[in-house]
Amino acid sequence: MAGRGAAARVAARVGQGARTAGKRRRLLGPEAVLGLLEASVVHREGRSGELSLTALLPALRRRLGLPAELHVVKAPARECSGLVLLSSCHRATERLQRSFTAARRRGQFPATYSAVTVGIPAEAEGEIQAGLCWQQKGDTAVVVAVPSPGRRSLARGEVKNTQTRYRLLGAAGGCALLQLQPRTSFPEQLQVHLTLLLCPALGDHRHASRVGTVLGEPFLLPPQETPTSHTQVLDAELMSRLQLSPQHRLPLHLHLQQLVLPHTVLCAPPPPHFLHTLSLLGLPPPPLPVH
Repeated sequence: MAGRGAAARVAARVGQGARTAGKRRRLLGPEAVLGLLEASVVHREGRSGELSLTALLPALRRRLGLPAELHVVKAPARECSGLVLLSSCHRATERLQRSFTAARRRGQFPATYSAVTVGIPAEAEGEIQAGLCWQQKGDTAVVVAVPSPGRRSLARGEVKNTQTRYRLLGAAGGCALLQLQPRTSFPEQLQVHLTLLLCPALGDHRHASRVGTVLGEPFLLPPQETPTSHTQVLDAELMSRLQLSPQHRLPLHLHLQQLVLPHTVLCAPPPPHFLHTLSLLGLPPPPLPVH
């Protein structure tokens, strides 16, 4: 970790899209978001932090009294909630990013996510491995799995081998609470891996349509046969259990809960909408992982 002469490190937790939770969610204005971020600092040593709302970083820096500009070290994807790690020291950022890479190469898992899924995996724990690549579908580029990637496509970087370890933490009402630990990093990796597990994340409106059902049994649709639905389709029983109207669009229930740094472990509990869903399903909140 950097000494007193270096900028500080700050870790903040932010909910998805900086929105309030509950049955009626409303967008927060810039001042409210800044207040949320300032109040969400869970670890501070010297000076540094993290966030994906880059437009608000200069104002956040001023509020925290940091001498240098903030930039993102590690953050969940835009649709996810969870820890945001910021830094105002480029050398410290590079050291942290190298430590994440080195940990994965050693077979360790510096990041831990929690996910609510539609479906329960057949095995209580295991690993998901798949080649992933970008594929053009109409006017949109989407991430798809490649069952048996060739050496040439891997060497050219067209396909990347990816791996995620998962563990079942609880199940109820046809849904599950999973712990996810990615060993590799690729856009939308966790969402695609959960789809391959036939347990898409709740609120995944992009990939969940690849999982179909026949006589109650899930199966994976080929990419070319995937419906172009923009809202995840849930059965009537689950809609009722979650107290949803047909027009309701759920946020993605995928939360970056823990980051292991060289000299500390940062944890953030799930946001209110995630905990509310767990309560409606009768599932306990995920335990804070022990490293």
